[in-house]
Amino acid sequence: MGYDYQSPWFREALKVEDKLEINQLNSKETADICIVGGGYTGLWTALKIKEKNASTKITIIEKDLCGSGASGRNGGCMIPLSSKFTAMKKIVGTKDAIKMVKASEEALNEINKFCDVNDLDAKIRINGIVYSATNNKHRGGFDDLLRDLNDNNLNSWERLSKEKIQKLTGSNRNIDGYFSPIGGSLQPALLARGLKRIAEKKGIKIFEHSAMSSYDYNTMITVHTAHGSVKCKKLVLAINAWTPSFLSFLSRSVILVSSDMIISEPINNELEKLNLNNGLVVLDSNLFTHYYRSTPDGRIMLGKGGNTFSFNNKVIPSFDGPSTIEKFLKKSLLKFFPSLQNTKIIQSWNGPSERTKTGFPFFGYHPKNNNIIYGFGYSGNGILPTYVGGEILSSMALDEKNEWTNSNFCKGPIKLFPPEPFRWIGAMIIRNAVRRKENAEQEERGSSWIDKKLAKLATSVGRVDRIKD
Repeated sequence: MGYDYQSPWFREALKVEDKLEINQLNSKETADICIVGGGYTGLWTALKIKEKNASTKITIIEKDLCGSGASGRNGGCMIPLSSKFTAMKKIVGTKDAIKMVKASEEALNEINKFCDVNDLDAKIRINGIVYSATNNKHRGGFDDLLRDLNDNNLNSWERLSKEKIQKLTGSNRNIDGYFSPIGGSLQPALLARGLKRIAEKKGIKIFEHSAMSSYDYNTMITVHTAHGSVKCKKLVLAINAWTPSFLSFLSRSVILVSSDMIISEPINNELEKLNLNNGLVVLDSNLFTHYYRSTPDGRIMLGKGGNTFSFNNKVIPSFDGPSTIEKFLKKSLLKFFPSLQNTKIIQSWNGPSERTKTGFPFFGYHPKNNNIIYGFGYSGNGILPTYVGGEILSSMALDEKNEWTNSNFCKGPIKLFPPEPFRWIGAMIIRNAVRRKENAEQEERGSSWIDKKLAKLATSVGRVDRIKD
């Protein structure tokens, strides 16, 4: 399946390119390192390898166009991992959790600096991030998390009053919340396509419309496509949602679920009235989070995760089309902003997000060949952590022994989902329970004990540690 139905971000990104030139793999190539996947993870990995060892011969192959997958169709929200610190600490240990939180926060400035140095205009706006409560049940939802962050000298968050939160977020629906200056937004496809351009300038070979059909590792590793091949010493699989299709031993490590988005026509005057003409990212307190932000050209986008779940981790056709919950998203937008009743929605779209059982990415080696490396599972928080992922995978590919390669993040999946059909059936039962619980909370009424119990099983998909319930 290709990405035929593009996000508005990707169409915009292609328009600013002088000429779209597609270099397809039609020959037998050799490389020191072959990277499969031309999204953020693959491109950052390649650039980091070149930064560390400029002589390394790198080839990237991409099934479609670089950035056409999740990298070019996500919400463009730069979200650090501090909001998941408590859960992360329990999974990988305090030392590794602290390192990952700091690295994800540092990535914000590193990406901004990289774009400045390389003349890459990704429409970056670092105006912070808000987690808001939209009902009384969620008030003070991660005060315990903030205490944990404070104890480890990591806290950048401040709880704000109802009045301040509503003014900051432009919506009376938000009645409580937390603000951190470490966060912001960008145009995701402009970043992805810009990384491709810079990678090529640095001598990295990139082949698009060149889907990997198979690979073998009898002597040297050989990656096969329909019309060519790449022989290499090291293979890095940076294909995110497609990883289980090529690494069957990881089939139970993730579950694929859609994240769905809508975007409006330009509404500059309305956004100015709402105090939303900035790059602030707002996320609500639901487990299946609503997130919204404005764009520099005066539009507003809103998204929500946790909608369509894939059976057996297949990247299904509905992931490459309009959102199946477009009407619901429009209603959600109006609940936040009733004044936008007459605002036109110009497009909806969605894409697969690979959610791990822990909610965190992981990296590892093929059990039969240490020269084959993988990393994925960003669980809906990909922009900043993929920069960190590039650092980790480059270290692994270059056989470096450092804090990353020795961390618990590099030991493969820590927890697994049940096998099919139990995974999918369980996901449906839990999703519906979460929806009922969230509806009850929003209506300020109690939810059933069974829905509460089932919802706790899905806490890893959330963007924030909500200790209280």
